Amino acid sequence: MADTPTPTPSLEDLQHWTWVLGKAQQMMLEHGFDMTKLPAAGPFGTMLDPTAAMRASAGFWADTMQLWQRFLDPAHAAPFEETPEQAKDKRFKAPQWREEPVFDFLRQSYFVIADNLLKGVDSLDGVDPKQKEQIRFATKGFIDAVSPTNFPATNPQVLEKIVETKGESLLKGLQNMLADIAKGQMTQTAEGAFELGRNLAMTPGKVVKRTPLYELIQYSPVTKQVYATPLIIFPPWINRFYILDLTPEKSFIGWAVAQGLTVFVVSWKSADASMKDVVWDDYVERGQIDAIDTVRELLGVEGVHAIGYCVAGTTLAATLAVLAARGAPEKVKSATFFTAQVDFSESGDLQIFVDDDQLAMIKSLSGEGFLDGRYMAMTFNLLRGRDLIWNYVTNNYLMGQDYVPFDLLHWNSDVTNLPSAWHLSYLTDLYRDNKLAVANSMSIGGTPIDLGKVTTPSYVQAGREDHIAPAASVWKITHHFKGPLKFVLAGSGHIAGVVNHPGAGKYQYWVNDEKVETLAEFMEGAKETKGSWWPDWVAWIDSIDASKVDAKGAIVPGKGSLKALEDAPGSYVRTR
Repeated sequence: MADTPTPTPSLEDLQHWTWVLGKAQQMMLEHGFDMTKLPAAGPFGTMLDPTAAMRASAGFWADTMQLWQRFLDPAHAAPFEETPEQAKDKRFKAPQWREEPVFDFLRQSYFVIADNLLKGVDSLDGVDPKQKEQIRFATKGFIDAVSPTNFPATNPQVLEKIVETKGESLLKGLQNMLADIAKGQMTQTAEGAFELGRNLAMTPGKVVKRTPLYELIQYSPVTKQVYATPLIIFPPWINRFYILDLTPEKSFIGWAVAQGLTVFVVSWKSADASMKDVVWDDYVERGQIDAIDTVRELLGVEGVHAIGYCVAGTTLAATLAVLAARGAPEKVKSATFFTAQVDFSESGDLQIFVDDDQLAMIKSLSGEGFLDGRYMAMTFNLLRGRDLIWNYVTNNYLMGQDYVPFDLLHWNSDVTNLPSAWHLSYLTDLYRDNKLAVANSMSIGGTPIDLGKVTTPSYVQAGREDHIAPAASVWKITHHFKGPLKFVLAGSGHIAGVVNHPGAGKYQYWVNDEKVETLAEFMEGAKETKGSWWPDWVAWIDSIDASKVDAKGAIVPGKGSLKALEDAPGSYVRTR
């Protein structure tokens, strides 16, 4: 590409975009000054601090004047000073955005307008904090959408590709876009590159139980002896379980089996009309408790190690509280939580999607008793729209590039449907009303839930950059449980922070053995260790119960009282 000169927009295009940017700047300035004329108070109190608005307008005026001076008289203008975030913005990494005056002007204009739009939101005063966050989120989404990288006439790489391919790239991109419109979902990775059982979810095992809610998979031992206490994993039913069994180089399940654990995994059924009456009680009683009792009976053990990931971790916390209230806490010998929340007072950007209007819309989309998984997929994509939406618009629609095979994105696109009754109550009772954090405000099967009664030894993992379950929110579990608890903060986010095989040598994690009250205090005294936290976790499991037994009898899938129904990964994971 270096030998291909970047086509310069025509004079007409340049005039048009200059007018657009100038008009946008004028509208923002006029709006800022108009807002200062609003009465200081109204029926809803003070809506805008005039001083803050005037400061924002003055700052935007100064930024705009400097921008135009740099474009018209660069020799005598102060250089554009990027913020650290702007400097590492991958959308503008191509050298043309800095080396060619027209595109450099577009880039700087975009950053100036984006920065001042967010400052305008910050200057709002007297607005409900949640409403302000909604405005800020919508503003950030708008800013991402209007980036010059998203339009053919203002993206130098798109223009180069059009010239290089004589327009074929535009036709290929249109084909990609029309295909996505037809299936109602954005493509993020090469289709057909991955297949369950062939190059994903390959850990050998058997389905040993099937209910209307879940399949129970038992994995084959690979060591002569195994830990006497088995492990059962509850993945979130919002996604497919094989996030924990991707390629062998990434598989947590395969790695856990290799450590000598007898591993069971629950594979949830993607909701259909038959599940219209399924509620949270069912995922606790007919899901987690039923699966725990099944494993206990099959192997003849008193208790199990249990893992709950995300929403299944929230449910595991409720399960522990229910078992404690019923006098049976010994059924779970230890509990591990992957990026799970129990107190939703600081649950991050997902709170933005929980208000009366959003809940009414979700209800309207669930006419057959279940919510189409594509809705939730789009919601999660919106949380990282720059990476999970506009990146593909630019690369695959505008430039007509082929999709890259990527196992994680294949899983991300493999959506599941949700029971609508459960989904609405979950958003209402937990995200909106935060009932789980208040003792006895919720009940399961008539048993009140009090997290303060949980004394089960717990290992709590959070992701430092998690945008779905923020670390500060996950930390709150330490304020509720009363048993021994170890908190571990992992590098990266909701997925990569969990799925981090030791062989990859990536990221890091922090631990702090001192008793502290806040996440900030935890970090002040935390010890950092490079690489995966998985070995730390299995050492913790060993400290709970190090006893071993021979890997024979019911420990081998299908050799006990539960006969093998089919090979892993089973049938439920394949249905949409």
